[in-house]
Amino acid sequence: MAGITRRSAIAAAAAVAVSSEASAAGTTDRPNILWLVSEDNNPLIGAYGDPLAHTPTIDALAAKGVLYRNAYSNAPVCAPSRFGILTGAYPESCAPAEHMRARAALPAELKTYPELLRAAGYHCTNNAKTDYNSDVDPAKIWDQSGAKAHWRGRPAGKPFMAVFNYETTHESRLFLNPSPGRVAPDQVRVPAYLPDTPGVRGDFANYYNLIEKMDGQLAERLAELEADGLADETIVFYYSDNGGSLPRTKRYCYDGGLRCALVVCLPPKWAHLSPHKPGAKVQAPVSFIDLAPTLLSLAGLAPTPQMQGAAFLGSKAKPAKTYAFGMRGRMDERYDFVRTVTDGHWRYIRNYMPHRPWGMHGAFEWLAKGYQDWESAWRAGTLDADQRRFFETKPYEELYDLSADPDQIRNLAAEPSAKRTLAKLSTALDRHMLSIVDNGFIPEGSPLEGYDASRTGAYALPKIMALASAAAKGDPANLLTFQTTLAGEDPVARYWAATGLLILGPRAAPAKAVLRKAMVDDVSPQVRVVTAEAVAGLGDLDSALAALTALADGDQPWQVKLQALNALTALGEAARPALPTFERAAASPQEYLRNAGRYMSAVLKGKYTPAYPVFPMPGRA
Repeated sequence: MAGITRRSAIAAAAAVAVSSEASAAGTTDRPNILWLVSEDNNPLIGAYGDPLAHTPTIDALAAKGVLYRNAYSNAPVCAPSRFGILTGAYPESCAPAEHMRARAALPAELKTYPELLRAAGYHCTNNAKTDYNSDVDPAKIWDQSGAKAHWRGRPAGKPFMAVFNYETTHESRLFLNPSPGRVAPDQVRVPAYLPDTPGVRGDFANYYNLIEKMDGQLAERLAELEADGLADETIVFYYSDNGGSLPRTKRYCYDGGLRCALVVCLPPKWAHLSPHKPGAKVQAPVSFIDLAPTLLSLAGLAPTPQMQGAAFLGSKAKPAKTYAFGMRGRMDERYDFVRTVTDGHWRYIRNYMPHRPWGMHGAFEWLAKGYQDWESAWRAGTLDADQRRFFETKPYEELYDLSADPDQIRNLAAEPSAKRTLAKLSTALDRHMLSIVDNGFIPEGSPLEGYDASRTGAYALPKIMALASAAAKGDPANLLTFQTTLAGEDPVARYWAATGLLILGPRAAPAKAVLRKAMVDDVSPQVRVVTAEAVAGLGDLDSALAALTALADGDQPWQVKLQALNALTALGEAARPALPTFERAAASPQEYLRNAGRYMSAVLKGKYTPAYPVFPMPGRA
């Protein structure tokens, strides 16, 4: 009851603050704000210098507006990214929002931007995608949300904030027939990390042509604005909700997954709300965690204290940032844990699950011909070292010079000449994770997940971060620490101690008895999953398979079952006795359990090829 009272008090105080700000700013002469949001695309746009792009609408907006060269989503996939955009809080600060298609409990103190703008007198509409990765009810935060939502439905005299989402460039469009357009497969540049195949080239050409189509749709919306006589009163944003949908872009923490387009066009009446002149190209990094506070700032309102971004336009704008942060959690049915930071010139990546390859099969992404061709070439042994790396396990740290190496294939993390840069970015990432109370170290499904639960004191983040780094580095000098911690009281610490022993592999043999005991007795099913996989790696396959199949088949939350299926999948052919478990998962109504089960069932039955339809599309088996 005390927690509920505290949240209610915080929410009430925020509402009073917003009302006071609105009163001070006035409600009769404020800008309208229009968001035009495309899906899954990098800045393959003429205004960003792309020679193949045909994007006259976006280019024209940039010519009279402000183009942000180094704009980033905070997650390389839509749902976590949209959580951050909606709330101004990083998804990893409110678990399980950092995972793809999760349902985080939104605490009262995390007010969404449409709620705050509506309290200040704005009419707010969303057309039509939500995908907020939380329990927020779109009907309660918007004046109108749906396919018919439009600024034209507002009461007379009210300023509006309107969002229009365009799915034209969404990843799924690559799975359909090629989109006609002016870009042909033989015109595209294939990045060095991909094989030069018809499927890869076809995906790139299709992608360019879909972006051109999307650009035309933006033109139609802007024509409506002009026809309604509102262009001179409206600030227009164009951005993409996360990075691209081509191989190794969406879902991955390289620039391809995180770097986005962002153009803001302010009419002369509102030009004073920007520190930049029309036509400016801003180099300083901005990220989408800054969008919500920027909206409030443009309306003359201060961000709420819980917003973790900073306004880059408007009366409350802050100085330019040095860094933009990103992350990767569970992506559909595959678990991973990555954190990253960039200053626009360098990108630093930290892999907390280096024992998993980048290229874990994902049912949905593998519908793209590019992924199918890539895996087929890997199986055929025709890839070079840069192209093979995707299917191999990861280093703990990666560092790339984005100017010299835009494809991010030369990892400089171990180079003496880059030591100072790596240390600077690593320290910045640590500080950031601590400041936002990064929940990512808590295994999905744990009762410690969540904005409030992770801030009670039970989640000892500094200690856990140090332990997880030690685990991911795979240093056998930490063997005794892992053994001792695995017998301790903290379930999150036990999880990372078990992960450290799993990563050590055969070098963890002295801990076999401790692992076997935890595999059976630990009260945390997530710990039992990891210890069972570690025990399998130490040669005790039968007992490990028994433990993992019991977890996957038993009365556990779907997240735990999925973790067990991932562990079994990592065992490869050794998991053959678990085929009935995979077959049962393949019949599950839960999408990710079903995908994991269908994939490994096909593998173990000898039916799998890279084109096997693990995720069935209409008209396919």
